[in-house]
Amino acid sequence: MRFFIFQSDAGAGLRAFAGDAAGRDLPEQFGPWREIGVVRPGTTPPFNLSRDTIEKAISSHGFQLWRIKPQPE
Repeated sequence: MRFFIFQSDAGAGLRAFAGDAAGRDLPEQFGPWREIGVVRPGTTPPFNLSRDTIEKAISSHGFQLWRIKPQPE
């Protein structure tokens, strides 16, 4: 399965995976959303996130949210 990576302009560090490039199923309350990447079949998602978990969430809910932890200075 190919899925797309989005970044929320509303929440610091909030990201999402979605099954379509338009991100139609992403939660509106955290939008607007910008597509920032794609994960192709057979490749590893960023930050060693579980591909199986992501694909199950997309199949069930249309998306999976995740957050990047702020880097210490």
